[in-house]
Amino acid sequence: LMVWLRRTTHYLFIVVVAVNSTLLTINAGDYIFYTDWAWTSFVVFSIAQSTMLVVGAIYYMLFTGVPGTATYYATIMTIYTWVAKGAWFALGYPMDFITVPVWIPSAMLLDLTYWATRRNKHAAIIIGGTLVGLSLPIFNMINLLLVRDPLEMAFKYPRPTLPPYMTPIEPQVGKFYNSPVALGSGAGAVLSVPIAALGAKLNTWTYRWMAA
Repeated sequence: LMVWLRRTTHYLFIVVVAVNSTLLTINAGDYIFYTDWAWTSFVVFSIAQSTMLVVGAIYYMLFTGVPGTATYYATIMTIYTWVAKGAWFALGYPMDFITVPVWIPSAMLLDLTYWATRRNKHAAIIIGGTLVGLSLPIFNMINLLLVRDPLEMAFKYPRPTLPPYMTPIEPQVGKFYNSPVALGSGAGAVLSVPIAALGAKLNTWTYRWMAA
């Protein structure tokens, strides 16, 4: 029984990581990414999304050893989040109230790096992690610009679980930074590399546990 349990550890871990990554996204700030606080929290959530994506995606990719699994992982997260979006829509909130983060293109870059470097783990960590951190804020800013007006949605449809002191306020755009995309990409590129290394290390640890 223990041998069977250890051999299925990876598969169980993948499910747990994917589900918890989605739950983390749902609870990061207001529901999904930056709906309430829009531009003022874009940098913080860009970093959170980049690091969260890369740790699970690289774990999954190195486990299978097949380029493409990082994109598959990002697709799972996207589907989970769209289901949650549909649930809120069923409660009477508009579709624009929840903005689903764009994970898939960044995960594709991670897969491409792993494939282009002939499955080099260290290249995936350094180059792939950097590309994820750089690209995700760009894709998500495009995503946000396509939404009608996320801040207006937040004012018209406040999240019912928010206490009064968390009511959205008008952001001071440009007061703390001039380019949220540039700042998010720069910080994300730096932080995604050590987090990618952590994901790779988690893969090694579970392999050792299974081999015991």
